[in-house]
Parts: sequence; C-alpha cells; structure tokens
Amino acid sequence: MSQLVLGGSLKEFFKLLVEDVVKRQRVSLEEVTEFYVVNLLAEYATAEKLFTKETDGRREMEALAVLYHRALQQDRDEKIRTLRQLGDVSLFSAGFFRASLNDRIVGPEYYEQMGRNAYGTIAQLSNASAFSAVYHELNQKFSTLVEVLGEIAARGLCASGPQGQVKVFESWSRSGNGRLEAVLVESGVLGGTKLLPN
Repeated sequence: MSQLVLGGSLKEFFKLLVEDVVKRQRVSLEEVTEFYVVNLLAEYATAEKLFTKETDGRREMEALAVLYHRALQQDRDEKIRTLRQLGDVSLFSAGFFRASLNDRIVGPEYYEQMGRNAYGTIAQLSNASAFSAVYHELNQKFSTLVEVLGEIAARGLCASGPQGQVKVFESWSRSGNGRLEAVLVESGVLGGTKLLPN
C-alpha cells in the first residue's frame, strides 16, 4: 500500500480506496459525489484543514455550532462556503473519529445531524446549480458515507501495524460492528468465526 501512496497522487490513492469500499458495501453513488468524497479525503489528509483554530499555539477544531452560527449571519455565497466546511468536517470526523466522538459531550449522532443538515441546506441554496444534486446526495446518504469513511479508516489503521489493529479491535469489541469485524478478519487479526453475539 505504501508504494501506491509514493507512486501516485493522494487523490488516486483515495479514489482506489473509496471505489473499493463503496463496492464492498454495495453503496450506489453518483460518480460526481464519489469524486467529491475523494477530494474531501485528499483535502483533509493534512491536519491544517481539519484543525483551523489556534489557541496558545495549539490547533483545535472549530465547534460545529460556531460554524453554524457564523453561516446564519452570512450572505448566500459565504453561507454556502461555511456550510460546506461544516458538512465536510462533520462527515470526516464522524467517519474517521467515531470512537473518540463517543467520549465527548456531543457524540457522533450530533456530527451526523449537523453535517446532513449543512449539505441539505446547501442543496436548497444552490438549487439552480449543477452541484445541487451532489449536496442532495450527500444529505440523503450521509450515514452511509460515514460508514464508508469508517471502513476506510479501519483499513488504514489495520495496515499501519499492531497499534492500529488494537484500536480497530477495541472499537469492534465495544460496538460489535460487522464491517470492523470483516476488516479485522481480512487483516488476519481475527479468525473467520463470529466472536461477538448480535
């Protein structure tokens, strides 16, 4: 896998991952929406995109409620940009950091609701735009896309070695998520028999 990252671009790498997981999960996505998700992953691959606020030299993620409040104050074009940031941060966070969001005051469901609503509002605001359909699909399939990103994150953690495998195993043992179990089986961490009850 590392040769792929070194040999190709980050977008090519994420394109292959997204295509693979979408196929595995039997998700139906318009090509332009899949392209949007690939670009989102490539953009958020660096911490600077996700963590925007500096406090005492530390970068922090801006609260979703603050982004939403800002969007309410803005004109249409700025509102769309801010809502896109809100939707993208929500999707990326809920997909890649779901386990850690469970330990916060607001959990992954909050991120999903905020992201889904942000994309839905963009679809309404840009109704005449060609991208309206993309944001509508992001709104309608938000939870499904969270699952897609969650599996991509789990596959990356398992491929990174024992520490990553332990993190995926811990998430799976708490949640019983069948997709995480499949990733663990494919990576050789678990045998092929079901270990947790439904």
